[in-house]
Amino acid sequence: MILIDSISFAWQKDQPLFNGFSLSLTEGEIHGIAGLNGAGKTTLLNILASYLKPDHGHISINGNKPSGKQIAFLETENFFYAYITGREYLQLFKNKHFNDDAWNELFGLPLDELIEHYSTGMKKKLAIMACIRSDKPVMILDEPFNGLDLESSRMLRSLLLKIRASKTILITSHILESLTNLCDHIHYIEKGKLVFSQAKQDFDEIEHKIFRSLEDKHKDLLGRLLDS
Repeated sequence: MILIDSISFAWQKDQPLFNGFSLSLTEGEIHGIAGLNGAGKTTLLNILASYLKPDHGHISINGNKPSGKQIAFLETENFFYAYITGREYLQLFKNKHFNDDAWNELFGLPLDELIEHYSTGMKKKLAIMACIRSDKPVMILDEPFNGLDLESSRMLRSLLLKIRASKTILITSHILESLTNLCDHIHYIEKGKLVFSQAKQDFDEIEHKIFRSLEDKHKDLLGRLLDS
């Protein structure tokens, strides 16, 4: 279990993003983190991955302090060294049991070409493949569907469903349907606060809660603009 216990974090001292934020994430499940732009989704993932340090509170994974040995982190924009091939990049993620060519039948990448010649979608698939190769118990995926075509998106969904039993997986996506057809739980945050957590059997309520709020927020403004 991942336990986020009363964390606080601020980019500026007088403007806290998180202030006593708590959340528990059970293992063997896929958890979606949803929210509007600026809600704190990516910042939260960076804190979980230990890229950022909370000002207060703590995070534990099965009772232990998080470490790089436990977490595979797919960032929205991945960094790749210049002048290396896809195959050379994968070798940075040690796993003697991982067969690159066998797995590449699924990903369909030109592993012996330089990464700089890859398309955006190919780079995303290479980064996902590296996360799988690292074989860590926690996978944090920030907007993993960005840049993927329809076939690759469906492949990724099938893959995550297959491996979730042995991992704790966190995913963000700006497309709500990407979360509702994949996740076991969805946690909605707004301005650094947890608004609600919903289990799969209650996902029908999520769209109602989110979209009703957004429609109410903009209803009067749209009326004034369209009637003017």
